[in-house]
Amino acid sequence: MKPVYIRSAWIAFAIPALLGAADLTIDHVTAAGPNLKKMQADLAAAGIRSEYGGPHSNRATEMAITSFPDGSYLELIAPQPNADPKALAAHYWYSKMKTGAGPAAWAVRSSDAAPEVKRLQSAGIVTGTLTRSGRTRADGTNLDWETANVGPEPNGVFFPFLIRDFTPRERRAFPSGKPTTTDFAGIAKVVIAVRDLNAAIARYRKAQGWAEPLRQADSEFGAQLAAFPGTPVVLASPLSGGASWIAERLNTVGEGPCAFILSSRVTSAYKAVSKSRWFGNEVSWLNGSTIGWRLGFE
Repeated sequence: MKPVYIRSAWIAFAIPALLGAADLTIDHVTAAGPNLKKMQADLAAAGIRSEYGGPHSNRATEMAITSFPDGSYLELIAPQPNADPKALAAHYWYSKMKTGAGPAAWAVRSSDAAPEVKRLQSAGIVTGTLTRSGRTRADGTNLDWETANVGPEPNGVFFPFLIRDFTPRERRAFPSGKPTTTDFAGIAKVVIAVRDLNAAIARYRKAQGWAEPLRQADSEFGAQLAAFPGTPVVLASPLSGGASWIAERLNTVGEGPCAFILSSRVTSAYKAVSKSRWFGNEVSWLNGSTIGWRLGFE
């Protein structure tokens, strides 16, 4: 098989292509809360600006966006002020919005979602149907896309969901025609809290045909980590024998993204309250008490 060369900030190497596994290029990550303006203010207090993106067409949610030069973005999502109660209660991230869970989901770009859905199904992975959606930006611009969930969990909670644009993608990623910030290049990693690390590793390897991940324990972060080199995926399960915020989060929020890591460019203005060293790479963590959830940069 023809090798696929993958490069990341951690390591560069060649692996054989298997089953045409998707290039997991992050489209966006989502943080959920009960009040969008407060989420924007909390993020701004940490030095990161966001732009209002507009209400979704589901009559339930609205969003704000912090976009980056590589085209990825951080989405803040909350209920619309006059949300339809039934539509809101039926939303797959409703419980995360209601409890202010922060990291809620993630998505990867797809130029044609149908073949990837077929590939995943051939690998034995449950997928949802392709669903058309959209929203209207604050300036009246209509956006149109389709998504497909991957896995039995709610949209983007364990595996990333797929998203394909019908309107030009830059209209969705760059509401003002340019990145919201250039201090960070984009979203580098998605940290996914899981109860059973070995089982979670096996699921990702089945879906993507990846080799065994790198493993590391981080006592400060309170987790046993598994990272697939050259990908944005970091799995985290609670360390045994002690209290762990990840164990508490699993009990209250459930499995899914628990932290996001940005790729830094100019970070002198950002104060890290703690630092980790993961797989030889330093991760700086912003003040979680200010933001309300864990956001770092490398």
